[in-house]
Amino acid sequence: MNTESFSALLANLDHPDKPTIRAAVDKLIPLAVNEPQVRSALEHRLNESGHHNYWPIAYILGHLAQPSGAAVQRLLDALDHAEPDIRWAVALLLTRLARSAGEIVTLLLELCRTGSANQKRMAIYCLRDLELRDAESLRTFIEAMADSDATVRVAATISLKTRSDITAGVRETLLCTYLNDPEIRVRNAAAVTLASFGAPSAEFLRALRHASENEKGQTKKAADAALDLLRERRPASSGSSRDR
Repeated sequence: MNTESFSALLANLDHPDKPTIRAAVDKLIPLAVNEPQVRSALEHRLNESGHHNYWPIAYILGHLAQPSGAAVQRLLDALDHAEPDIRWAVALLLTRLARSAGEIVTLLLELCRTGSANQKRMAIYCLRDLELRDAESLRTFIEAMADSDATVRVAATISLKTRSDITAGVRETLLCTYLNDPEIRVRNAAAVTLASFGAPSAEFLRALRHASENEKGQTKKAADAALDLLRERRPASSGSSRDR
């Protein structure tokens, strides 16, 4: 491609209009994959100061077979972007990259502990979608359930539904969350997540029935949904103390 056209596409990455940015990104991705000179120019642009947007460059470079550490770090930074659709696009890309790059999983785990609320939440969703079964990622979810930000606690709580390695201790944590968390969103997420595992404790059932019979609004809806889940699971778990 000629220099003038390439320069125009680069300039569009700092454009305030998102459709213009996306159009430039779509054109630059195949160029970066196929042309070494374009890759070099994009890496240079990634490390230049004074630009408005860095996530589009990182997103383009993230489509390479082995994106640079600088590009990955910019993607992690973009999980804190103000626009939800950009956060999700970046999260999907990071999840794809992490499937073949274990070091990205490590960075996501660390971000769950040290990032902003947006970064923690999005990193949790990345880890959830990777369908991990290791002790460290499970521990990270449990720790995030005690985060000061309610949206992070919700993300961690609902992400546990994907796990097949839930222990009695995790169930107890979910029950404590359902009974005691100060945020209704978190309590409701805990109710549905815990119910999804089946084999409820007597204390959990009592709490659900009390909420279903005595509460209103979202609290009652969540309790009813959890009870419905338990009823659906009952035949599959009949005669066994385990559901999963």
